[in-house]
Amino acid sequence: MMKEYGTLHELNGTYALRFERFFPYNPVDVFRGITNPGSFTEWYPFATGEMDLRQGGKIAFNDGEGTTYEGTITELEKPYVFGFREVDDLINISLREEDNGCRMIFTHTFTDDTWAVNTAAGWHRCLDVLGQIINRIPIKWDDNSAQLRKIYSDAFNRER
Repeated sequence: MMKEYGTLHELNGTYALRFERFFPYNPVDVFRGITNPGSFTEWYPFATGEMDLRQGGKIAFNDGEGTTYEGTITELEKPYVFGFREVDDLINISLREEDNGCRMIFTHTFTDDTWAVNTAAGWHRCLDVLGQIINRIPIKWDDNSAQLRKIYSDAFNRER
């Protein structure tokens, strides 16, 4: 399977990491894999599984060090769009029907680009796990963080 790497975009001091993945399933099934609270906790960092899946609904997070916080769902068009604000960052996941499945476009918008390489490597790993969930493959987190940081550092022309 070809690895689909993320790209970094900048516009007026705002940055966006964008990833695309193709799934051979309809948007309803993929959307369920993305937003089901049980699977959300398996692929999304710090998610607790508490999610009110509606426009304006809250998503609970725990940083693993005792700090809890919540995100707010900013966009919800089942089964095509799921967007939310987590602290100051925006996450948008959109699905579009394509061939015999759907294409997922995952975008993380933020203002501090000093973490762009680490964030891209982290999302890459998380989206690989999401792919395993959607494809009903047992979850295995690859030990490829250092390799991905090198790839994204080179791709973004930045220090790690």
